[in-house]
Amino acid sequence: MSAKPMTPEAQEPANPELLALARRDTADPLVLGSPDAPVVLIEYSDFQCPFCGRFARETKPALVRDYVDKGILRIEWRDFPVFGAESDQAARAGWAAGRQNRFWRLHDEAYAEPRRRNAGDFGEDDHLATARQAGVEGLARFEKDMASDAAHQAVTRESDEGYGIGVTSTPAFLINGRPVLGAQPTDVFTDVIDEAAEQARQQEDGDE
Repeated sequence: MSAKPMTPEAQEPANPELLALARRDTADPLVLGSPDAPVVLIEYSDFQCPFCGRFARETKPALVRDYVDKGILRIEWRDFPVFGAESDQAARAGWAAGRQNRFWRLHDEAYAEPRRRNAGDFGEDDHLATARQAGVEGLARFEKDMASDAAHQAVTRESDEGYGIGVTSTPAFLINGRPVLGAQPTDVFTDVIDEAAEQARQQEDGDE
């Protein structure tokens, strides 16, 4: 059974098949928040995407402060490189940094300011510099991991997942199975998260 494709109607109720995409893997280094959080936000992003950068700089910090740190929200990253070879390299760099528990620091460094797309800003030398800034200590291991088949397979698996549910552009989000498309204002995310948290609470109360 295939999942229902994403559509722009962000007000649609949660799709159970999309809800089931939350992995809640305790060993996944590309996540923020508790695996037991009542709300899971899945983010399909490209490091070259300017709107993904806007979300990373303007919205994610507020969500981490107000929801992740309070145990309400879990953010699960999915690589969805759509802008060519540099996007794919950046995705593999993120995966490699995650092998040394530095994914989110590299994420924040990569998105710290707008960059040019497909103009060399995400070349090999840049990834090494960003990895250093992110505190990746084993740079030789980082380069090896970045070039590995495992990195390629991980990125392909996640992008295939996105295409399978109808993602066509970045950023795209699922919040407890409910699609939110694009770098929407922060209050759009908080409204959906609040509603999802309340629905989860009511369901838990009903199960007791």
